[in-house]
Amino acid sequence: MSDTPPGNPQSRGDKRRPTRPGAQSASFLTHLCEVRGVDSQVAEKAAVAVLTGLLRQFEPDEDADAPDPLALKLLELLPVSRPLVQASAEPEVPPDALLPDVARAVGQDTTAVEPLVRAVFQGLREYLTESEAQELERLLSWDLQHLWRRTQ
Repeated sequence: MSDTPPGNPQSRGDKRRPTRPGAQSASFLTHLCEVRGVDSQVAEKAAVAVLTGLLRQFEPDEDADAPDPLALKLLELLPVSRPLVQASAEPEVPPDALLPDVARAVGQDTTAVEPLVRAVFQGLREYLTESEAQELERLLSWDLQHLWRRTQ
């Protein structure tokens, strides 16, 4: 038994506080709006499109009891109100479809959404650890790796 009193902050140091559903998402979207200067409606649509596109990069795991921790972390950032499309229900999506998906989601031209995708990537970099960021970069196509590296 520890000699640290139960109310002492040191006794809670290794425990992660439970968060309410959507808390990480709200914080992430607020960061995109305030720090990156993205309009709130555009930020949510772009973040959902980018996160969904990134989640498609993960290989389906045979062991459903142990999903990829990085995929779970990305799922935490999706707004609770947004249902996820089941991977088995959608046709094979090419890995370079992220920019067109974001453009379609925000109603802009594909060439105009690159700064928006970079802003979401920058927000992700601040949310992920360095090793998680490197793992995510390895999953990306060459073009997206280039965009990801430009956010450093």
